[in-house]
Amino acid sequence: MKGFLISAPSSGSGKTLVTLGISRALRRRGLAVQCFKSGPDYIDPAFHRAATGRASFNLDTWAMGRPMIEALLTEAQGADVVVAEGSMGLHDGVAQAGAFGRGASADLAMALNWPVVLVVDVSGQAQTCGAVALGCQAFRRGLRLAGVILNKVASPRHERLARAGVEAAGLAVLGALPRRKGAEVPERHLGLVQAEELPELEAVLEAAADLVETHVDLDAILAASAPVTGQGALRLAPPGQRIALARDEAFSFIYPHLLSGWRAAGAEILTFSPLADQAPPQADVCWLPGGYPELHGPRLASATRFMAGLRGFAGPIHGECGGYMVLGEALVDAQGVSHPMAGLLGLVTSFEKRKMHLGYRLAEIENPPPGLAARCRGHEFHYSNIVAQPDEPLAKVMDADGQPVAETGSRRGRVTGTYFHMIAEA
Repeated sequence: MKGFLISAPSSGSGKTLVTLGISRALRRRGLAVQCFKSGPDYIDPAFHRAATGRASFNLDTWAMGRPMIEALLTEAQGADVVVAEGSMGLHDGVAQAGAFGRGASADLAMALNWPVVLVVDVSGQAQTCGAVALGCQAFRRGLRLAGVILNKVASPRHERLARAGVEAAGLAVLGALPRRKGAEVPERHLGLVQAEELPELEAVLEAAADLVETHVDLDAILAASAPVTGQGALRLAPPGQRIALARDEAFSFIYPHLLSGWRAAGAEILTFSPLADQAPPQADVCWLPGGYPELHGPRLASATRFMAGLRGFAGPIHGECGGYMVLGEALVDAQGVSHPMAGLLGLVTSFEKRKMHLGYRLAEIENPPPGLAARCRGHEFHYSNIVAQPDEPLAKVMDADGQPVAETGSRRGRVTGTYFHMIAEA
């Protein structure tokens, strides 16, 4: 089994589309493809799964230790090839190193000795893309580029000039993708629209694979790939033996490795849909992941069976980000309309004046609730603002630079919530 990592000089260059196209094209060849995602992202792995038929997992050098990443690599057992997708730009990470890296895609590629397929958006440039690609390789000694895929090529002449620049830099051109309608993945404020929301997703995946098969040298990419090895087994302490997990379009942001680790430890995960007005099933703990509750405020507010079941749930309840908001008193949407929520916490949040909150988080928790560690690493990404957070703070929360943040989470009896999504024990 061999693998490689797909990255780019910046976000928006087309990494996800190329990853999906390559993954589906390799699957068409009869290969079993295992995807991974570098860094904290809970949307892309769902697209990976749709393209390959296998669950995709996050590998995060800031939040995870080497043993955890090695254990997650064993999820690729039975696959023929590993396709890992980077996050942001190739070298983008935080200032202070975490477990064994700064969270940059380059950290992961170098730690695992994987070559990088660099996707360069050549819009507005030609030969200069060769200098960009060469700079990406030279920035970290020891980093290896398998080659470059030129994306958003405007014409045959544009492609010739861009190819000349990359070849002058001594790098291989692995493909050149023209602009093509029908192979785009829609976006919204937290990134891509969720895979579950796209009835046309299969058509998008097929169009992406057609594009790759016509314009990318898959054989050259496979030839440049490096061996993939993993060891150990993923074992995470689950929050309970039976876990009631909210799962629908409003509650889908939970890292796949957590679910896999909980199941490996023997836990049973029972899913239910708040949007379908389903009450949590009988379980030891109830877990509300993040998602897009702000897009479903009226439906959630009127989900009487869900709300009554949540308020009457006998065990611990924990919410992350969107789930935390739903546990609060009210959620104010972008139009300024306030929707009553469960009222199990005093939290009031608002999207009326959007402000991005983004970054890694290190949390220190006294008497942590089930499923969280006393010290854990996670990630926060949302556009909501806190109007009221009156309950006991759950944790001391710091960003990747060690600076305190206001989103401390809340605790009221058996109910807890955090804005950060936990990734791993620190």
